[in-house]
Amino acid sequence: MRYDDSPPLPESRSSISPDRPWFARRPALTVALAALAPTCLAGWVLAQVLTGSDSGGRQPEGMPLAASHTTAGSDAKASASPTPAPGTGPGTAASPAQSPSGAAAPAKGPLTGRTVVIDPGHNTGNFQHSAEINKQVDIGTNRKECDTTGTTTNSGYMEAEFSLDVSRRARALLEAKGAKVVFTHEGDRPWGPCINERARIGNEAAADAVVSVHADGASAGNRGFHVILPARVKGGAADTAKIVGPSRDLGERIASNFGRTTGSSPANYLGSGTGLVVRDDLGGLNLSTRPKVFLECGNMRDDKDAAQLMSPEWRQKAAQGIADGITGFLGG
Repeated sequence: MRYDDSPPLPESRSSISPDRPWFARRPALTVALAALAPTCLAGWVLAQVLTGSDSGGRQPEGMPLAASHTTAGSDAKASASPTPAPGTGPGTAASPAQSPSGAAAPAKGPLTGRTVVIDPGHNTGNFQHSAEINKQVDIGTNRKECDTTGTTTNSGYMEAEFSLDVSRRARALLEAKGAKVVFTHEGDRPWGPCINERARIGNEAAADAVVSVHADGASAGNRGFHVILPARVKGGAADTAKIVGPSRDLGERIASNFGRTTGSSPANYLGSGTGLVVRDDLGGLNLSTRPKVFLECGNMRDDKDAAQLMSPEWRQKAAQGIADGITGFLGG
């Protein structure tokens, strides 16, 4: 079927004058080119089949590039720049340089070669595992429950959620300074770990500093933060003689930086306004062989403190205060 906008049909042979062959009307050059065209086309198609590309090995336009993987020890090169790793939040600087295997290269900074252990207090699953966390464990000088549930705000925001969030924020800040950061848990286990295991993780990591992150559950009206320092204890597997001094230094630096960064005041209900408290009944401190402190960032049962603890912006400040205190302690 022929439409009005279709090109005219070729002249039929019957319309050619009988005294001249139909092909005689074409110039000799046209005939020669027509004869060569099929041969050239066939040659070009054969070249594409053999090379698999349109020119010089380039991928034809409009076709997606195949994924490129670089394996250690191979000579392969990626044909495109690697996709930058996602940042950790608003305002994040350009992603770190990529290693040959594609993984982010460790940051270099004032804490390069240092190991920090962060211990996010409690676990959101502890509420459903009371039998497990109530089992007694040896803390050297005594026996205590494996762990506790932690507290909540009056609206139900859990201490375990708070502590893990602040810990992760602090980790990002410390890793940016070159530190190796080890967690006692990532919130990916059903309950725990027990207090003796938390201490063991710090010891086995040969940590230069250990900080356990918490929030208090005192009565309303009690406000502010405090840092818990290890007392001098000895008994069984507990012997804090070597860590009492450096732990106090760590605690003082965290208290100073935490207060300045968050704008919070030292607790008004213990510590005589210093923000420092010494205790001999915490297994995580008694069993530690590395400088270690507990930080109670505020009182979840006080509405004013709770409002701060539930604020992501304030939690970032809290993490900054912790990271700055650790950095100062380690001489970074």
